[in-house]
Amino acid sequence: MPASAASAPASPAPAATAAAAEAAIATANSSSNACNAIRPFYWEIGDSAGALVSGSVNSSSDPTVYAASSRLSVASASKWFYSSYFVQRTGGALSASDIKFLNFRSGYASGDFACQAGQTVQECVDQGSNGVYSAADDGEFLYSGAHMEKHAALNGLGAMNNAMLAAEIRGQLGNEIDLAYSLPQPAGGVVTTADDYAALLRKVLRGDLKMRDALGTHPVCTNPRTCANAALAPSPPGESWHYSIGHWVEDDPDVGDGAFSSPGAFGFYPWIDRTKTSYGVVARSAVHGAIASVYCGRLIRKAWATATPT
Repeated sequence: MPASAASAPASPAPAATAAAAEAAIATANSSSNACNAIRPFYWEIGDSAGALVSGSVNSSSDPTVYAASSRLSVASASKWFYSSYFVQRTGGALSASDIKFLNFRSGYASGDFACQAGQTVQECVDQGSNGVYSAADDGEFLYSGAHMEKHAALNGLGAMNNAMLAAEIRGQLGNEIDLAYSLPQPAGGVVTTADDYAALLRKVLRGDLKMRDALGTHPVCTNPRTCANAALAPSPPGESWHYSIGHWVEDDPDVGDGAFSSPGAFGFYPWIDRTKTSYGVVARSAVHGAIASVYCGRLIRKAWATATPT
């Protein structure tokens, strides 16, 4: 499709949500707010039954057109898949050890964490310092994929390659959700679409997945500047969020709205609102794109909640 500064038509909204939808559309397409900076992108808001409003916002300088069906590497948005998988697998009965691994206080937090595409989960753990335990870090929040990598290996996933890992995750979350792994990383290797990620979020909202009850539970402070037990957090500069079971709680006392989210480094940003009644996705691919997508996405979320463009 040719480049265009215009936006693709947004999906129609039910009459009951028309004002909210119009506000969200205006916000997503604005040329004077944070959403202008992340063009091109796809966005969607919905509830437990399905999408309510969505659109592809295009760019005059980048011919890429993102849609609900665009397959993307979602980077750290993968964490919500793994935590949802494990919460479902355990019937919501997480051990104290599970919680420490899933809210990133386990002491396994390699600073140079990386895996290779052809490895198994265990081979990734064994690479370099990925599987090194630090007693000094035990109990401190350190944002790293190494926590989930080690946790997966300890819980029977060590021998799995990319294809096996995807099949295992789908087995708990639903085989109708199309996802793959480009790397054997539960915390960062998922390749999927906004449509399929939204399917996960809808299942959470409906209570089909135990993650609904786990949202926001066991939160830990993450900002090293305001919390003695935090060492590394990639949340927006100047903001203090909490981290729950494989997802963030956007509860900064000044600008937070309490949403649950899992932004990825390439700009894929999924969320569930604090009332657990709506979900949203911003989907795009951009290096170091997480924070910019958060800034746009939460404006869209606010516009939807207040029926007022932001």
